[in-house]
Parts: sequence; structure tokens; C-alpha cells
Amino acid sequence: MYDTAIIGGGLTGCATAWRLAEDGAKVILLERDEINSAASGANAGSLHVQIPHDPFVRLGPDWAAAFSQTLPLLLDSIDLWREVESRLGTDLEVSMTGGLLVAASEAEMRQIERKAAIERAAGVTVELLSASALKDRAPYLSGRLTGGAYCPTEGKANPLLCAPAFAKAANRLGASLLSGCEVAAIERGREGFELTTSQGLVKARRIVNAAGAASGRIAQMAGMRMDIEAFPIQLSVTAPAAPLVSHLVYAAAEKLTLKQTRAGSIIIGGGWPARLDAAGRPVVDPKALARNVKLAVDTVPGLADVELLRTWAAFVNGNADWRPIIGEAPGAPGFFMAYAPWIGFTASLATASIVADLAQGKTPQTRADLSCFAPR
Repeated sequence: MYDTAIIGGGLTGCATAWRLAEDGAKVILLERDEINSAASGANAGSLHVQIPHDPFVRLGPDWAAAFSQTLPLLLDSIDLWREVESRLGTDLEVSMTGGLLVAASEAEMRQIERKAAIERAAGVTVELLSASALKDRAPYLSGRLTGGAYCPTEGKANPLLCAPAFAKAANRLGASLLSGCEVAAIERGREGFELTTSQGLVKARRIVNAAGAASGRIAQMAGMRMDIEAFPIQLSVTAPAAPLVSHLVYAAAEKLTLKQTRAGSIIIGGGWPARLDAAGRPVVDPKALARNVKLAVDTVPGLADVELLRTWAAFVNGNADWRPIIGEAPGAPGFFMAYAPWIGFTASLATASIVADLAQGKTPQTRADLSCFAPR
């Protein structure tokens, strides 16, 4: 009998396993594929705090005001990202050089200003920049830009390194890790839960559902319906280049994130949709790629001389209101949700810390109002 069974071997699941094992709990982590094989390892590695600009424009200020309840959670997570390498004793290529959201028109600048007011009210530091101040801060950006916003509490990490580092640290502390282990059914047992898996029966007093895009399916096994979907997106990476992009860069014009890795490669993302093939697998959409790359070069002209090396497609988990689902599920004592859509890479460390505390009956130390994220 385990104290806690964690379903999902992405960053949130692995970090939760580490936190629980660090506290002496008997933990097992179940991953249907390989550790870090889904969104946690296929994303762009951005550490966000600003409200995403694209849904702010599409869904409006009322949505942004509601989403701003997530910002204290992201700030908590950034604090944890700052100390994670020393805690784990390993290099995850964490870098906090700040994020720049840039505008190519006066209309876009007004949008940025309205969004910044909501962010500041939630405790996020945001500095509005004129065109000249933006050029001084980031001379590599296009001279056509009309201004932007700078958030110093943003950055990046290497998504290929993070979840595996937590998995190894958890394993060193005694956590059991099973890959290639799919959960087929969940039943309530005499002392907790019985999980029927592809590798046999697992018994645990508690369950943490950290299955990302599959969290809805897992929740349904425990008798709940959750607003959770998988969305296919695509990203690109260039060949290594000389130092060029020194911030996490966003564009207000369309979907775009840019960042340069320690090795010199530049990751071009922003959430452009990929296509699905006949088998339902995400594949690259050339039209979306063309628009993404054009926007990248329009924003950072120096990218025109850099070779595009690879583009890939992957599922990310999302929901309609963009807000996390964190906490013990109603009507299912001992079943905990650890789900952070869209900005899950950033939020994963705070989500894991909170859920690990809740699963042990502790009061989480967080800026966030957890009632906003309670499973319903």
C-alpha cells in the first residue's frame, strides 16, 4: 500500500513525487509512456507571468480579470524556479532575464497598457516602454515596433532536463517510478484506491491526477467530468547562432514567443495550431509555420540569417477559462487534481508544492486563493 499514487510523468507529476518523497511519504508514479514524453518535454520552456496576450484580445478584460487570479500562483512558481537548481543540485538552464511583450502599432500598445493595469493589480511588476526605451532595452528588436511591456520576473528553462531531474531526485528518495504503465480503472478500496494498470494492481491511500491532457479521462475513472482538452500546437528551433535574443519575447500582433537557449539555438513558438493526421496525431501545419516564422523575423530581423533546423508538433493541455484545477475533488476524498493548462510548465512547481501539502493534510504556503482553482 502506497501513501500516494501519482498519475502522470510530466513535470508536475515528477515534482509532486519529489516533494512527497522528500517528506518521507511512500510514493509511486505511473506514466503510460516515458517520463517527460508529452507536453512537459515538448514545450518551448518559457517561464510566464504576464497574462497571455492573444486570449486577452479575443476574450476580453472580464476574462483577463478572472484569469488574473492565476498570477499569484505563477509568482509562487517563479520563486521556486529561482531556487530549483540548488535544491536539486543540477543545472536546468534556468535563466531569469525578463520578458518583453512588443507592439507593432499604437492600437496594440493600448491593449498592452490595459492588460498591464490588470497585471499590476495582481502584484506583477510590469514596466511600460516607449519605442525608444524598447530599443535601448533590446536593440536586436525591429525598429518598426511602437513600444512594449517589460516583466522582470519571466525567463526560461530547458524542458528536456526538468522533469527527468525531478524524477531522478524522487527516485533517490525512495519513490517508485513506473513508465509504460497505463491506468485502466480506478476503484475505491477499503483503505483508499485500487488502480488497475497495464502492470498490475496498485493500491494507494491517495491519488494525485497530474496526467496533463489525459487528466479528464483519469478524472472520469473516479466519477468526475472535467473541462480538459488536448490541443495540437507546433514549435520550431534554429541552428545555434551568436547571442541575439536576450529576453523572452512575445508579440502583441499574433502568436509568438522567442528565446535563445544556452547552446545558441532560438526557439520559435507562441501556440500556433498544428494539424492532426489520419491517426489523430499532431503534425506540422506548413501555413502556420510560415506565419510564425514571418512574425519572428518581423520582430527580430537578425533571425533572417539564421537557419531553421526543425519544427515539431505536440499536444498541450487546455481548458476554456485557462485556469488551473488544483485540490481535492468533491465527492472523492483522497483524489487530488494537479492540473495547470496552457501555462503548465511555469505553474508546475507551485502546483506540485500545493498538492503535495494538501495530500498530506498540510496548509500550503501560497499567495494564491486556492478556492479559485478548486475542482468542480
